[in-house]
Amino acid sequence: MAMGGVKIILVEPAGPLNVGSVARVMKNFGFNQLVLVNPQCDFLGIEAKKMAVHAWDILESAVSVATLPEALQGCRRAIATTGITHHWQAPLENPYTALPWLLEEIGQPAALIFGREDRGLTNQELNYAQRFVRIPTSSNYQSLNLATAVAICCYELAKEDKENEDDTTRRHESRSFPLSPPHLVPPSSSSASDESSSDSELAPLDVVEAYYQQLESLLLKIGYLYPHTAASRMEKFRQLYNRAQLQTREVSMLRGILRQVEWALENKSDHENS
Repeated sequence: MAMGGVKIILVEPAGPLNVGSVARVMKNFGFNQLVLVNPQCDFLGIEAKKMAVHAWDILESAVSVATLPEALQGCRRAIATTGITHHWQAPLENPYTALPWLLEEIGQPAALIFGREDRGLTNQELNYAQRFVRIPTSSNYQSLNLATAVAICCYELAKEDKENEDDTTRRHESRSFPLSPPHLVPPSSSSASDESSSDSELAPLDVVEAYYQQLESLLLKIGYLYPHTAASRMEKFRQLYNRAQLQTREVSMLRGILRQVEWALENKSDHENS
């Protein structure tokens, strides 16, 4: 099941009842990876376990980390949930259309990020995701309980995963022709395919983050960025690259360019001093 690789990430959850309820809905829909970023409550206490009911194992195996980048370690795809409708340039998508994207790379870790109960995710935290989901609610009362939001998203993912599984089963059952004999397949084709697919996979988010840090450092050095505006300008770069969905080899190429620029700057400075 592709959804087995999806991490449910809660950023600074404040209510143990909410965390317990999240664990319960995760188990309802077959999810088991809960990651808590700087939790503001006792997620292993009696209140959390009371709401989790038979999902104690989800709480007990939950991973607590200090920062969102730590929670995203190893993930290639990340979707953040948000209620923001203003001051955010990236498109906000419906869960039905956006969430299946998390399941496209079977076996690769992916993340679904939820913000604080009272104020959601900051712009800086939203920058770590590549796509953004807003659950449509009534204009009379738009705020959703954290566990309810998690349940809606988990349901959409579980439904998509089941449909994919059913499609795969139907394709196998409908085959009326034999597979090609092994000796007709060129010996090198599988290894070449594996190599090219690994190059073309989406880059892990921590690899992309390292590129952002290198880019910001260089742009500050050459005066394109200024310290007091760097965060807002880098936000635009992040949104641009998130839309591009960078592959591993593309990040390597971009980092190579930055290294060459840094080398040229250092050598120019040495030449001028001499």
